[in-house]
Order: sequence, then structure tokens, then C-alpha cells
Amino acid sequence: MSAAPMTHAPSHLSTHLRLVGMAVLWGASWPWGRVLAQAMPPLAAAACRFLIAGAILMLWLASTGRLSALRSWSASRWAGMVVAASFGVFGYATFFMSGLKHVPAGKGALVITLNPVITLLLAAWIFHERLNKRIGLGMALAAVGAAVVITRGEPWHVLDGRVGIGELLLLGCVACWVAYTLIGRKVMAGVDALTTTAVTAAIGAAMLLALTLAVDGTTALAGVLAAPRNAWLCMAGITVGSTALAYAWYFDGVKALGAGAASGYITLVPVFGVVFSALWLGEVVDASLLVGGTMAIAGTALMNLGRR
Repeated sequence: MSAAPMTHAPSHLSTHLRLVGMAVLWGASWPWGRVLAQAMPPLAAAACRFLIAGAILMLWLASTGRLSALRSWSASRWAGMVVAASFGVFGYATFFMSGLKHVPAGKGALVITLNPVITLLLAAWIFHERLNKRIGLGMALAAVGAAVVITRGEPWHVLDGRVGIGELLLLGCVACWVAYTLIGRKVMAGVDALTTTAVTAAIGAAMLLALTLAVDGTTALAGVLAAPRNAWLCMAGITVGSTALAYAWYFDGVKALGAGAASGYITLVPVFGVVFSALWLGEVVDASLLVGGTMAIAGTALMNLGRR
């Protein structure tokens, strides 16, 4: 009697490599954003970023044959997308670019580790999601680590309000992303991730352009066009790489491995953000950044393990 042929599980090596690439590109968005914030008017830079990224994502959506489905959307679904874009693109990008005008990119990348902490806390309160001891410990570790980074190693100053304007703007990023994540659970149910990303990017880009023209006028757009070559190289990296390509790789990872496994790679984003900021921009990694960053990243990783 012949032995049954051995079967092998399909290799997901290429998927894992793309997810690492996604983390690299999202980490690189911090030093790229820092260069843009210094070389261009922040609001105009944010508008330009999402105008280009929105166009790329819409072309990608059209190539998949899903663009025509938007015609059948109800008014309430479009309203939900507008609300989501207001927080996830318009608000986030405004705080992101404005914050990076005042705060080093590596520090900003570590502050954003508060995103999953606050999201999980509010999800437990609003949606009654269950938290376990591992998640709780990870949340506490990440929160203390982020506080150490924000206050330059003196977390007790959070209580007396001695936090800079740049740090406060980046906390606005956190608030917008948490709102976007929680709102999305209600208003974007039944819509795939690519469609959601493309539509909210396009709507958010229109909002950012309107705000730029209202606040800074056409001179801000002229400032974008007059930016040096290295700023435009960073713009290409953050739009094509950190937005379109990184999202494509992330969606592939979710499809092949599941959302839990794919999202685990997001833990690497602040690591690459700090490394690239030090290498490309010469930012100093002091003791508070090193200690607080290690705590924040370890806490985020522990939360991911607890959620699995």
C-alpha cells in the first residue's frame, strides 16, 4: 500500500516580507513628514499629500472594478464617509503636519503608540469589548512609555500641564485616529478596506484644500510648488509609498494572514520611525526617547498578543 503524498502548508514568506515593507514605509512617513512640514506650509502640504494619494487610490479602486459600486450608496453611507474622513484624514493630517513642524519625527512616531491604548479603552467602554490581564498590562506599559517620551523623561509633568504645543498637536492626531477607528465600526460596516481608504482620502483631500485656501490663500499653494527637490522626493515617498503601496501590502496581509496577524506588524512602525529619523535627519535618540520608546513598543506588542 503506497504512502499518501505529503502536503505542505502554503508559504506566506512574500506576505510577511510585504508587511515588513509596510511597516518600513509607515515608519518612513515620519521623517518624510518632518521634511515637508519644514519646507512647505503644513496645511498645504497635507492637502497636496492627500490629493495625490486620493487620485492614486481612486485609480486603484477603478482598476478593481469597484468604483461603479459607489453609485448605489445611500445618503447615510456617504454621510458616514464624510464623518470618517473628517477625523481620519482631515483632522489627522492637519495635526500630523502641524505637530511635525514643532516636534522631531522620531518622538512623534512614539507618541502615536497611544492610539491602540485609547482605542481599546473606549472600545471596552462603548462596545463592551473584553480586556484581559495581558492587554491591561500592555496598555499601562505603552501609556507610561508614551508619557516618558512626551515629557522628556519626566512623566509627572503631564499632571501640571507642562507639555509643548507640538506634543499637544500630536495628541490631536491620537484623538482623531481613535475617533476614526471607533466611528468606522458603525458607519463603514459592509464596505471593504480599499474602498473606505480611497473614498475617505478623496473627501479628506477636498476638505484640506478648502481649509488651506480659506486660511492661507493661494500663496500656500505657491509655497508648495516652490519647495526644494528633497521635499518633493519626500512627498513622492509619503504619497506613493506610505499611502498607496503600504496600504496595498497591508490589505494583502490581512487577506492572507488575517487582521490580527497583519496588525501585529504595526508594532514595528515606531521602531522604523525612530531609526530613520536618526539616520536621515540626524535626530538625537536621548535616554527618555530610548527608555520610553522601548516601554511603548513593548506595551503595544503585549496588547497585540493579548488580543489574539
